[in-house]
Amino acid sequence: MSETNATTKPDSTGSTVGVVIPAYAPDILALERFIDDIRDVIDPDTIRVEIDVPRTAHVEQLEAVVDQVSVSSNRRGKGAAIMAGFDALDTDILVFADADGSVPAHSLENLVRQLEEGTADVSIGSRRHPNSHIVEHQTLGRRFLGDAFAFVARKLLPTKCRDYQCGAKAIRAEAWNEIGHHCYEPGFAWDLEFVSVAGSLGYEIAEVPVDWEDHPDSTVDPLSTSVELATALVDVRRRADAIASSPRFRGVTKTTQSKLTK
Repeated sequence: MSETNATTKPDSTGSTVGVVIPAYAPDILALERFIDDIRDVIDPDTIRVEIDVPRTAHVEQLEAVVDQVSVSSNRRGKGAAIMAGFDALDTDILVFADADGSVPAHSLENLVRQLEEGTADVSIGSRRHPNSHIVEHQTLGRRFLGDAFAFVARKLLPTKCRDYQCGAKAIRAEAWNEIGHHCYEPGFAWDLEFVSVAGSLGYEIAEVPVDWEDHPDSTVDPLSTSVELATALVDVRRRADAIASSPRFRGVTKTTQSKLTK
């Protein structure tokens, strides 16, 4: 990277779009409906499902409705699946969405639009954006843990935003080529590492309102996930500090705050 800021906007006319969906023990019928919605609303060039330890029947069903299915015999974790998917795509814009469809296709389209219009290099869905619409709230316990974690993360991490963990993010491929080298978290902490690394490298981050619906049958355990995230915060902060102090990135103006979009 040169000693200029990383936020030079490319010409986005005619950008190709690829969507990665990381999945573990998904509701396969709900996932198929979500994929159909993504096709109808965004019409991406590629949809790729990264699925861990699936049933053979599920793989066959997915191969019938998406362009690419990548199967792991081990449970890699959300972050590892997303990174593998992003590295495999050859599109101009890379999108990921959680398999439960908590963030619907029309909200994903808004994330893509930010990049196509040159609003930012990275766009992240935000349940805490003032214009977001929460269709179905989490339980009080999950909301408390989520709010508490977001508060602590904003205090500790170098790039501040309202919602690090929402399951929908998009990035231009050339930005991912730089950011991806600095991401290591294999699990749920990948989201906050991704945001922190992007900001430390000077990429502009748009925080985008979403419609969001909780799925209480999710395979995510809120307590163990909270412990994982809290533990990872220290490592993520350390990596972000290492980027900030590296002579290679001395000329980069860090992004300290996401910007809210409509």
